[in-house]
Amino acid sequence: MQAQPHILVVDDDREIRTLLGRYLDGQGFRVSVAADRRESEQKLGSGQFDLIVLDVMLPDGSG
Repeated sequence: MQAQPHILVVDDDREIRTLLGRYLDGQGFRVSVAADRRESEQKLGSGQFDLIVLDVMLPDGSG
């Protein structure tokens, strides 16, 4: 059995983050979410991702 691709969604807008995460999950992807740069860096340090969907205007730094 092939592992599900793992996607990290980084967006400070909770509604966008939730909707995109639910959609991708429904399409068969494994999804992790982060609300800001700090949280995304923590997740990147503890996991491996196949794709990152990144908001380029985060409150704590540029994506």
